[in-house]
Amino acid sequence: MRFDVITLFPEMVLQGASYGVTGKAIAKGLVGLSVWNPRDYTLDKHRTVDDKSYGGGPGMVMKYQPLFDAVCAAQQAYPHQCRKTVCLSPQGKTINQALLKQASDYEQLILVAGRYEGIDERFITAVCDEEWSLGDYVISGGELGALIVIDALTRLQPDVLGDENSAKQDSHSDGLLDYPHFTRPEHLSAGDVPSVLVAGNHAQIDSWRMKQALGRTWLRRPDMLEKKRLNAEQQKLLEEFKTEVDVYK
Repeated sequence: MRFDVITLFPEMVLQGASYGVTGKAIAKGLVGLSVWNPRDYTLDKHRTVDDKSYGGGPGMVMKYQPLFDAVCAAQQAYPHQCRKTVCLSPQGKTINQALLKQASDYEQLILVAGRYEGIDERFITAVCDEEWSLGDYVISGGELGALIVIDALTRLQPDVLGDENSAKQDSHSDGLLDYPHFTRPEHLSAGDVPSVLVAGNHAQIDSWRMKQALGRTWLRRPDMLEKKRLNAEQQKLLEEFKTEVDVYK
């Protein structure tokens, strides 16, 4: 999979993506990343990418033509058939794991990082396939959103993570929050590792982990449980968790 980011701050994206899992995946050629600055596609000597809003109002609006030509350049450089162009916007659909899983099958994802007051609506309508949002808040530009999307999708690509099951066990991967994790030493002043995890019975460990994942989701994100259909065993584990929590109140 390759990512192409349309941004006025290319170094911000390149630097941010150079660390950790994403940086290693790029270095190994498992994913590709290119940045495209709309200023490079302007037609005036001042390299103007924004202008005043029709109808008045505060702030400036990003112009259609530089953005359009930047996207065209990204498409022509990597002429994939299976691709999507996404505008990162507070007005878009909220990014979640299901959306990312679906997007992970694309060969090319073009991410448009807006700035200023917004982007000419004609560009969004004519060029972008979708608008995606990080959530119900506003940040200064789409670059941070693009980096989050790149990181999250890179984790879903083959051979990127050391253990192929890592991504499958992440929070939200199966509609639940992740279970608690512990490492050595077994005993600390802050508490001990749950005995089930050191006893070596893998069936009991799996059951305990599922119970904790269900319980955490019920406590912290009940809205997620409303969307998930539990099987009989999961329902039983969740009821056990609720009982255990009630006992310690």
